[in-house]
Amino acid sequence: MKTLNVGLIGYGFMGRMHSFCYKTIPMIYRNAPRARIVGVSTAHEETARAAAAEIGCEFATADWRRLIDRDDVDIIDVCSPNAAHKDQVIAALRAGKHVYCDKPLTTSHADAREIVAAARQAKGCIHQMTFQNRFFPATLRAKELITEGRLGRIYHYRAAYLHAGYVDPARPFTWRMDKAQGGGALVDLGSHIIDLMRHLLGEFESVCAATETFVKQRPLPGQPGRTHAVEVDDWAMLTVKMAAGFPGTIESSRFAMGVNDELRFEIHGEKGALRFNLMEPNWLYFFDNTDPGRQLRRHQGFQADRVRPALPRRAPAHAEKLHRLARRPPPLPLQLREMRGRGPTRLARSRRRRRRPTYHGCRVSLGGGGRMGEG
Repeated sequence: MKTLNVGLIGYGFMGRMHSFCYKTIPMIYRNAPRARIVGVSTAHEETARAAAAEIGCEFATADWRRLIDRDDVDIIDVCSPNAAHKDQVIAALRAGKHVYCDKPLTTSHADAREIVAAARQAKGCIHQMTFQNRFFPATLRAKELITEGRLGRIYHYRAAYLHAGYVDPARPFTWRMDKAQGGGALVDLGSHIIDLMRHLLGEFESVCAATETFVKQRPLPGQPGRTHAVEVDDWAMLTVKMAAGFPGTIESSRFAMGVNDELRFEIHGEKGALRFNLMEPNWLYFFDNTDPGRQLRRHQGFQADRVRPALPRRAPAHAEKLHRLARRPPPLPLQLREMRGRGPTRLARSRRRRRRPTYHGCRVSLGGGGRMGEG
């Protein structure tokens, strides 16, 4: 079994999540390449050593260049703060390493163009970003239904990624609130939902955006009485037109009081509609306007049973994204048909009762060992 050696740059929340998912790949996918973290780099020697001890690797450094220079590293996984991505990604590509970079790619369009140029010159290197929300079983199924034409002509859609973690004005200032460091709700949350809608529905033709900052000053950590100006957005709303001609809206917010981690969308078409919410990650709701039962009013509206994931909500999607990095799959379209009859996915139609919905839940078991399809 092939083993790929990973050098991990950054060990905050996302570094820990990636580390966890490398370890879970063989537990979810049989006969998949193994990934082993051989070294980790953080901003300080003491935190790097602590990270290495937690991961179970021997090499720890505060200089990420030393990690890239190692001959035994195949993949550089970039989980550092956004402003550091450009130099780290370009250095890794020039060293001939495969690169897996957490979103956003960088903090400006000019820097992104430099990274793209370096990637094009790095022949034989695989380079991907962490947009794992494409790979929940329910969003995989959504892609398949859209590709099959089950929605017909699409009229419009609405999508959002909502958090409530910044509603407390006493929350201290961090780099995620710093414009120079690439902070803000649109970059942090909006990048995920923008990517997902682009993946499902195609390219954008035009965008009109509005943003708002609700808390203009934040206390500086460890400095009582001192504050720092917040120049990034707490909320953003995009009104878009897709290349296929239909409109949509995309919202991102850190001030959505009452929510937890809600990435959600509704897509409305001539033949049907789709609805998804990350808080119910095992369910995709599908309204079939061609169902004869709808004409007979046997089912109306929504109905769903909540299904608990077999693993933490983020873990399977992150593991699937890393699995695809390791096995370098062919391009879309998705081939979910190979999953049918093997356990990982089944479409559980809601019981047909009078005045019950024509929306059907895509009920998914995350404990199977089959492949998740090509993508």
